[in-house]
Amino acid sequence: MPATAITHHYQKVLDLSTRGKSLQRFTQQVQGVVSESGIQSGLCTVFIRHTSASLIIQENADPDVLVDLENFLAKLVPNGNHYVHSAEGPDDMPAHIRSVLTSTSETIPIVNGRLALGTWQGIYLWEHRDRGHHREVVVHLVGS
Repeated sequence: MPATAITHHYQKVLDLSTRGKSLQRFTQQVQGVVSESGIQSGLCTVFIRHTSASLIIQENADPDVLVDLENFLAKLVPNGNHYVHSAEGPDDMPAHIRSVLTSTSETIPIVNGRLALGTWQGIYLWEHRDRGHHREVVVHLVGS
């Protein structure tokens, strides 16, 4: 009978500052959490604790991809005063819609103590509001 590994959980909250509507890569910060956890094999879940920003895994080499994504989503969900919910201004409700259309969490396998991302993949926080904010991202790891 093979030996069973003990499953460990490790959790850390990252406090990230955004510059306003933009995509901000934070792959290295997440990899740092994986490294400090000591987990060699398992899963890493990243979860953003906000409703007007989101997380995506996307191209990390050509910045034009990120520009095209931002332009597409801005056309699909424009800012404006035509929404019922506008408590925090004309970018408020569009930011909520954009976060619904993207993701609030991502799960990445951990292999040999590293995030198993592809060569051209990076983890991004997508700020949907016009001005910068402090965003909390929970990184939860489970594995051995």
